[in-house]
Amino acid sequence: MRILLVHNFYGSAAPSGENEVFEAEKMMLRSHGHEVAELTRHSDEIRTRGALGVLQGALATPWNPWMASAVRKVLGRLEPDVVHVHNTFPLISPAIFHAIGSRAARVLTLHNYRLFCPAAIPMRQGRVCTECLDRRSSWPALRHGCYRGSRLATLPLAMNVALHRALGTWTKQVDAFVVLSEFQRLRMVEAGLPADKMYAKPNFYRGSPVLVPWETREPCVVFAGRLTAEKGVEGLLRAWRLWGAAAPELRIVGDGPLRDSLERIAPGLPVRFLGQLSVPDAQAQIARSHLLVLPSECFEGFPMVVREAFAFGTPVAVSNIGPLPEIVQAGVNGLGFEAANPQSLAWELRRVWSQPRLLERLGKGARATYERNYTEAANYASLMKIYRQAIEVSREVKCC
Repeated sequence: MRILLVHNFYGSAAPSGENEVFEAEKMMLRSHGHEVAELTRHSDEIRTRGALGVLQGALATPWNPWMASAVRKVLGRLEPDVVHVHNTFPLISPAIFHAIGSRAARVLTLHNYRLFCPAAIPMRQGRVCTECLDRRSSWPALRHGCYRGSRLATLPLAMNVALHRALGTWTKQVDAFVVLSEFQRLRMVEAGLPADKMYAKPNFYRGSPVLVPWETREPCVVFAGRLTAEKGVEGLLRAWRLWGAAAPELRIVGDGPLRDSLERIAPGLPVRFLGQLSVPDAQAQIARSHLLVLPSECFEGFPMVVREAFAFGTPVAVSNIGPLPEIVQAGVNGLGFEAANPQSLAWELRRVWSQPRLLERLGKGARATYERNYTEAANYASLMKIYRQAIEVSREVKCC
């Protein structure tokens, strides 16, 4: 099968799960003998050009005719069976779907909610906000300046949402949508996507890592992620203070704008800020720990750290928001607690930490979940099924 992968890489200054998924799927497809070509842009292009770059990104977001022309040229040369798009923001734009037309099956992975939510993460002022999705309008985001707290910065994204709703891009110009969970599928259908073109396919972990024996692991809890408000790390530290002297060491892997304020909360607590680590070092922290905690206060897509924890046989504690309770099953491969509630988080962690055998059993359940759902083989089979369905839809449209 000939496949064209399209992706706008986010800035290199911060790790991106979307970038990682793009690279992993590319390697997976090539390892199975498919002919894979790439059409990519990088957000670093904007940063290196200063104000001119910012203006270029804003103008390109709703409709980039030059990228539409570029994809037509690639189609003429490659003649792919499938064009699989991961991210068009900000430099590629959804104009490429119109340019592709019926010349190939069009597949789009929804790593977030940006099709209908200009902020990408349905959250405002520290709370979940689905107003744009529920009202099928980008006006609320523009009114509140949801992207970077600025109405001006939100404007091109709001125009993008409104333009492609009006053009029917998502109902007529995409043959299959890949979402990361059943929760996301239902939310996006409610927001206006066609239910018969939606396919849930989670992220996967390449390889089959050797497990660290439970008895040799370090008695610590790990958080791994960007230190931003929606990740709930401030509540996590407050839960550690409520836990008291018996709390185990909490290792915080990652960096972000809240690090300084979080470090000011942490004195006197058994907390270590490890900063941004390399991928192998971050994974090693998860693999050697007794528990990974994810106290998100927003709708996640499919957190990469969860499939890593499952692969390493490490149980996961998650807040009961968005798709997380669907991914982590309490009593099977982890536990849950009430989102944005440090008391609930402290109580649940204290309960399981006092039962080492329960933690070990949950770790075995985590590995079993990985072997059943999140291996490369399982993911490849799902992706091929989606591609075949998209090709069928594309052929039907072409015949009509």
